[in-house]
Amino acid sequence: MARIAGVNIPTNKRVIIALTYIHGIGSTSAKKIVDKIGIDHATRVQDLTDQEVLQIRETIDADYTVEGDLRRNTAMNIKRLMDLRSYRGLRHRNGLPVRGQRTHTNARTRKGKAKPIAGKKK
Repeated sequence: MARIAGVNIPTNKRVIIALTYIHGIGSTSAKKIVDKIGIDHATRVQDLTDQEVLQIRETIDADYTVEGDLRRNTAMNIKRLMDLRSYRGLRHRNGLPVRGQRTHTNARTRKGKAKPIAGKKK
């Protein structure tokens, strides 16, 4: 099992798919990394040599912000918005959608499970 950026990536998957298990690397970034190193897209992680794994690790460390650093960066950006008391910060604080979505009927992911209100029916 290869360990890249503190994440154990699955060995029986293709390299492009396995790299997306790292927070901060999507399919586009994974394809760019694989193309830069010169690995075939159909190669499985178990077929990689130690040298190729090392090259992947070095490329990610040099060019991408991933895992803990990215999570910390995102959390600090949200905290900054909340400290400024900007509109977006207030929406984060209240657990409501931040980007202008309607909340009258939808937004259950952000608001949580619907709570019934007593005495509403008449």
